Amino acid sequence: MARIRTLIAAGVLFAASFASHAKAEANINLSCSSLGIELELCQTGADQWAKQTGNKVRLISAPPDGNERLAFYQTLLAAGSSDIDILQVDVVWPGILAPHLIDLSPFIPKEELADHFDALITNNTVAGKLIAAPFFVDAGLLYYRKDLLDKYAKSVPKTWAELTETAKAITEAERNSGNKDMQGYVWQGRAYEGLTCNGIEWIASFGGGTIVDESGRITINNAQAVRAIDMARGWIGTISPEGVLNYAEEDARGVFQSGNAVFMRNWPYAWSLANTGDSPVKGKVAIAVLPQGDGSGARHTSALGGQQLAVSKYSAHPKEAADLVRYLTSADEQKRRAVKGSFNPTRKSLYGDADLLKANPFLKDFAAVVASTVARPSTVTGNKYNQVSSEFVRAVHNSLAGQGTAADNLARLEKMLDRLSRGGGW
Repeated sequence: MARIRTLIAAGVLFAASFASHAKAEANINLSCSSLGIELELCQTGADQWAKQTGNKVRLISAPPDGNERLAFYQTLLAAGSSDIDILQVDVVWPGILAPHLIDLSPFIPKEELADHFDALITNNTVAGKLIAAPFFVDAGLLYYRKDLLDKYAKSVPKTWAELTETAKAITEAERNSGNKDMQGYVWQGRAYEGLTCNGIEWIASFGGGTIVDESGRITINNAQAVRAIDMARGWIGTISPEGVLNYAEEDARGVFQSGNAVFMRNWPYAWSLANTGDSPVKGKVAIAVLPQGDGSGARHTSALGGQQLAVSKYSAHPKEAADLVRYLTSADEQKRRAVKGSFNPTRKSLYGDADLLKANPFLKDFAAVVASTVARPSTVTGNKYNQVSSEFVRAVHNSLAGQGTAADNLARLEKMLDRLSRGGGW
C-alpha cells in the first residue's frame, strides 16, 4: 500500500510538473528597426501574436542606421548571446549573418514560402538553408510636390538633368516668394549604407554598372560612374543643402514633409507618413520612378531593398520565435503593415488587393519598379560585402564633400577592392 501511495504521489508531482511546463510561456525578444513607424507596427503585430499564443514579446529597438544595427547584431551574435531571439535584417545581410541563424524552412509551410517573391527566397537561402523570411520589399522612389510642379507648369522629371533644372527653378521662385528654407532635392548623403543605395542608383542609371559584377569583376572605375558622382557633387549647395551629407532617411523626410523640399529620394515607408492627418504636405505628394542618366546604357533604376526576419541559433525558444516570424510575415500581417505603413508586401498574392491599392496607389506600378531594380553586390562578395560597401561609401562621400575628385577616388577604390578581393576572387 505504501508503495502504491508513493507511486501515486510521484504521478501527481509529474503531472503537476508537466502541466506547469505545458503552460509555461516563452519570453521572446524581438529586435525591430525604429525607422519611421516600424517599431509601432512591429509592436502591435507582436502583441497580437502574444495574445493568441499566451507567450510574451519584448521589443528591443535597434539603431535606425543600417551599419550601426549590423554592428550591434554582430557583437551580440559573436558572443553567442541569447538576448535577442528574432532579428530584423537587411536584404544584404543574410550571407554575413548566416552562421548565427537557424534554418526556418522546417517551420514555414512550402505553400506559404511559394507566395513570396522568388528573388527574396533565393536571396535568403544560404547553403541550402532558409536563414530569413521576407518581411517587406523596398525600392528607392522619387517623391515630388505635385502642387508645386503644377504651380510652375513643370513636368515630372525623367532624367537627372531635368530634375536638376526643375528643382533650381522652383526653389528660386519659392525663396523669392518668401520661403527661404525651400530646397530642391533631399536624399541620403550620410556616410552609411543609405549612401551606397543612392550612389549605386546614380551610377547604374548612367550605365556605369554595380561596383562589382556578377562574376566578381570590379567595374566601378569607369567614365559613366565618374559622371554620375560628379553630377551629384554639383547638387551640393545648389539644389541640395550642404547638410545633406549628414542626412539619413528620416532627415530627408523631415525636410520634405515639413514642406521645404520639391523632390525627395526615399523608400516607400515615407508615403503614409507624408499623408498623415497633421502632415503639412498631405495630399500634395506624388511618387515616380527615379530619373535616369544620359548616354549609352542609361536607364531608370533603383536600389533593391527590404527587410527580413531571422531567428538566432542562440535563442532559448527557437520554435516559438520561428512561429512569431511566420506570423509577422503572414499575408494578413503584411497587408496590415502595407495599409498602415506603406511597407510593400513580399507576398505576390497581395498585389491585387483593393484595400492595398487604395491606401498605396503607387503599388499598381510597383512591380515594374521592382523589375528595374539594381542589387548591391552582396551575393558575389559574400561576407566581405560590408567592407566593399564601406569603401564605396568612403569614396563617394569624399567626392561629394570635395575631398578629391570622383575620378581619383574611384580609381583608388578600384585598387582597394582588388586587394580586398585578392584579384577578384573574393
